[in-house]
Amino acid sequence: MYIYIDGKKISAKDGESILEVANRNEIYIPTLCHHEALDDVGACRVCMVEITHKDWGGWRNLVTACLYPVEEGLVISTSSEAVRRSRGTTLDLLMARCPTSDVIRWMAEENGEISVRYEQIDDGSKCIMCSLCVRACERMGCNAIGTVGRGHDKKIAPPFFENPENCIGCGACAAICPTGHIEVNDTRTTREIWDKKFNFVACEGCGEPVLTEEYRDYAIANRDLPADYYTTCSACKKKKLASHFDKVGS
Repeated sequence: MYIYIDGKKISAKDGESILEVANRNEIYIPTLCHHEALDDVGACRVCMVEITHKDWGGWRNLVTACLYPVEEGLVISTSSEAVRRSRGTTLDLLMARCPTSDVIRWMAEENGEISVRYEQIDDGSKCIMCSLCVRACERMGCNAIGTVGRGHDKKIAPPFFENPENCIGCGACAAICPTGHIEVNDTRTTREIWDKKFNFVACEGCGEPVLTEEYRDYAIANRDLPADYYTTCSACKKKKLASHFDKVGS
């Protein structure tokens, strides 16, 4: 099938979302809560686009690009006036909620919307409540964090704001956070995240930190890989593999 994005005719496949087609064709649509490893939920509303169709009699609508499925002849605008207004309002609210976030401010400036018309929450938080971290933790199978509270007091946190018993210190939540809100402090031997401290497993080859002891134990119990896979860093794995092929070749 073919669709049209910003006047450009593009091939698309059944089941793809507008965002998937746009990304595949290097057409920029801003996102905050999207990640290829997770199912989309349309939480941030930053990826709004305007759609219409020659058979719709001029009717058009705003939809989230990450959730809306393509169809033959769909006409999409990624930066119409309606899109920029909608995106500007969303970013205005996000700047009020997260005044210290460089990512939000950059997106707002890109959209031409840099004023803040709402009361700012000067608590230093960079959390936009996109729940990417929660979904990543669920995908890992840990469920160590979740949403707590309501309204202005709603936060991402471990149960009862206590040290999360199920956290394995994998760092997936911090890695996937689009605004850098989740703090993870690493040394050569330890990691601290969610106010919980973990010890690193040292690489058997070079001594560099590989992953936390809890992550190692969890992976050994739940993944189909040998235990020594989790006690060697990536660099030493590559050296070992290269050495193996050298021996085979000789």
